[in-house]
Amino acid sequence: MGGVGGDAASTMAPLAKWRNEFQRAFQYYLDKSTPLPLYRWLGTVGIALIYFLRVYYVQGFYIISYGLGIYILNLLIGFLSPKIDPELEAMDGASLPTKESDEFKPFIRRLPEFKFWYVITKAFLVAFVLTFFSVFDVPVFWPILLFYWLVLFVLTMKRQIMHMIKYKYIPFDLGKRRYGGKKPSSSSSHISKD
Repeated sequence: MGGVGGDAASTMAPLAKWRNEFQRAFQYYLDKSTPLPLYRWLGTVGIALIYFLRVYYVQGFYIISYGLGIYILNLLIGFLSPKIDPELEAMDGASLPTKESDEFKPFIRRLPEFKFWYVITKAFLVAFVLTFFSVFDVPVFWPILLFYWLVLFVLTMKRQIMHMIKYKYIPFDLGKRRYGGKKPSSSSSHISKD
């Protein structure tokens, strides 16, 4: 009986070792992709296009696409929302700065960009895999699902934009001041020829 337990442990050791090596390699490449957001998002767009082509080709799996759309909408709200909600913070007495004399608090997202990208990419991959199982191909009238999703999107974005306007925060770097270091002046680089 002692040999049976030893066999199970010896067969599990290579699997655990392989899984550990795979996780380490995966994390290594994930870490290397962190400073390259453009390439990460282009890869995700490529995966999304492959998914959409698959759904278009098989003319089905609209429920999977609807669920994916709702999930991405939920992630988008987290991405656009501040980590500390000013509405709840106002009840505590602390709030975002409204005057020049108030302390500056930078915008920190509830869902950081890297995690947003990672979860969306995983969602598209899972949805793509689900399109290979016919049990998930529920017959539905897809225009109703699309219309309902668009209504949800418009109402949710309207609420989020009103929240941004009310508490005066911008979740993007567009239009914000960027400070670069001191630039050498052109007068100091000239050498007099006396």
